[in-house]
Amino acid sequence: MEVNTLSQLDPRALKATSVNAEDVSAETPEPQALKITAASSNPKMFTLPWEKPLATWPVELLANLPRGISRHVVRFVHVGDEVYAMKEITRQVAEREYELLRRLQKLDLPTVQPIAVVTGRHDREGESLEAILVTKHLKFSLPYRALFARNLRPDTAERLIDALAVLMVRLHLAGFYWGDVSLSNVLFLRDADAFSAFLVDAETGDLHINLTEGQREYDIDLARTNIIGELMDLASGRLLPSDVDEIEVGNRLVERYHSLWSALTDTDKFGPDEMWKIEKRVNKLNELGFDVDELEMKTAEDGKRVLVRPRVVDAGYASRKLLRLTGLDVQENQARRLLNDLDAYRASTWREGEELEIVATDWMREVYEPTVRMIPREYRSQIEPAQFFHEVLDHRWFLAEKAGHDVPMGEAVKSYIENVLPQYKLDKKDVDELNAEADSGVVDDEYTYNTYDNGRFDEDGNPAHQHPDDDDDYNPDDDPDAAVWASR
Repeated sequence: MEVNTLSQLDPRALKATSVNAEDVSAETPEPQALKITAASSNPKMFTLPWEKPLATWPVELLANLPRGISRHVVRFVHVGDEVYAMKEITRQVAEREYELLRRLQKLDLPTVQPIAVVTGRHDREGESLEAILVTKHLKFSLPYRALFARNLRPDTAERLIDALAVLMVRLHLAGFYWGDVSLSNVLFLRDADAFSAFLVDAETGDLHINLTEGQREYDIDLARTNIIGELMDLASGRLLPSDVDEIEVGNRLVERYHSLWSALTDTDKFGPDEMWKIEKRVNKLNELGFDVDELEMKTAEDGKRVLVRPRVVDAGYASRKLLRLTGLDVQENQARRLLNDLDAYRASTWREGEELEIVATDWMREVYEPTVRMIPREYRSQIEPAQFFHEVLDHRWFLAEKAGHDVPMGEAVKSYIENVLPQYKLDKKDVDELNAEADSGVVDDEYTYNTYDNGRFDEDGNPAHQHPDDDDDYNPDDDPDAAVWASR
């Protein structure tokens, strides 16, 4: 982040962390003793074998979950009751990525949750080891290659691209320049009939007050290039349906991004007798899953038109409404589907005149909770309850259409569990193959750490490969979220 703009960042991001990373090219000495800077105080962290290279950690500590392709050694590790993702990288890069993820989390953006950065690692002989970035495993998520390892709908690639476009727009609106957009740097969660995308790799990113059009377009162009290459790689491994056009899918990202960016940021012009169109604009954004917290309205120069532009938009319109009514914290499209079922329940029980909060309580007790309690134990780590409920509703409709009459919910759940749910299971062989492929991409070459442009451009509009030191007046002692443990 630029020194002269750091103080202008959103206060939530500014005071998000006690870690202020150095320039990646700095040659400051490594810490002589183990140091763990963590956002949560899990004492089990100190019991891990930090003195060993991550690739050699005992199998009994590892969680057998599919990993995405990475330049670095990555492992999922059991730490008490939690599962953490560990990535072995240089200290400067680990600290910088931890810092960025903390800032993005404070801005409520969809990223993996940073847990700790571990530095000062040494083996038994006293030789220094690379640092480790620790993030929390995003439950129910999968890397894109794991999704294509299953029998999915033919439009899976398009749905992943749509989710990535939404993620890019949200990050860009917050001033985050990614610098290495690809499917490999994202984790996906099923979200009703769509997907939600989460940033998992922020090594190359940078946070600004606002992004220029050049920075955004550079991210978009890089994303398109990377995605086409990744899909071609899937096609060569016969994981991509033969009728999918990789270039067309890459172009779809550009189109979807620009369409959504326009919907969220464009200025509309209304006549004095057309003010009802303002509500129409807000409703359209709500349908896209965004709340409008602030509108900027001013009179045009001719005095005959009113200019209206959204100033502050927040994702999660439906999910916030469902959370308020039921306490369920789910993805946006899942929330929309559950709210629709709640409305159907309200109508079918002739309770349109009652407070929605009261009806929602009964719907939870009589419909939602009995359904999700039927998820078999072996699948409870494979599918989110809200996704299970959504898919059961779809399956129930399919059964009713086939039978020509309504099907009881219990019967639909039983049929879904027997005939549909097994597709969610990745067997050990599948996971081992995916992870072997992921490990084959490990480079761990220090050269890769010094090629990040971090969103900076020179006078000709080309990326500038530099990263000035960050420096502010932040005092870690004032940070209630950061705990620093150090061995002496």
